[in-house]
Amino acid sequence: MTTIRYFAYGSNMLSARLRARCPSARLIGPAQITGHQLSFSKRSQDGSGKATLAPAAGSEISTLGVMFEINRGDMTALDAAEERGTGYNRLDQFAVHCLTRKENLHHTTYIACNPVAGLKPYDWYLALVIAGAQENKLSEAYIKDLLETPRAPDPQPDRPGRRAALKALNEAGYADEMDVLTGEKAQR
Repeated sequence: MTTIRYFAYGSNMLSARLRARCPSARLIGPAQITGHQLSFSKRSQDGSGKATLAPAAGSEISTLGVMFEINRGDMTALDAAEERGTGYNRLDQFAVHCLTRKENLHHTTYIACNPVAGLKPYDWYLALVIAGAQENKLSEAYIKDLLETPRAPDPQPDRPGRRAALKALNEAGYADEMDVLTGEKAQR
């Protein structure tokens, strides 16, 4: 089966989260892009901020993420999860620097269609992003920056999105979002 290389920089960095959407996902390794910065300016249907890549004012700005290989058949599910065309635009030739292979490769990724300034991620969503960064051993400085990201508690704690996030965090060895956000407990 044909595969697609995919660059994850938000909640899909956590393999349990991505595999719930794309069972074929196989880790390639950590990656970096320049000229873009992580921003939580994609307005979710629940009103919170989700991760996107925003153009940065200089080429010295970079964002870390994780590269995966996914069967082409799983892309329909990923497109649906990312609300392709309304929530995120899919870019199929996005230049990414693979840190393990030490080469630039083109990958598929998603960038918000209409970013909105001033949004905050819900605590459970930010925990997915941080857990993914920890799982893939991204730099301590990057993880520290993520831990310092302003966040909001979800006013609907029984929200299906939060339940799915907690399931992925549990599969990754965390009790709940606070297990990640306190920064005191790494993966078990």
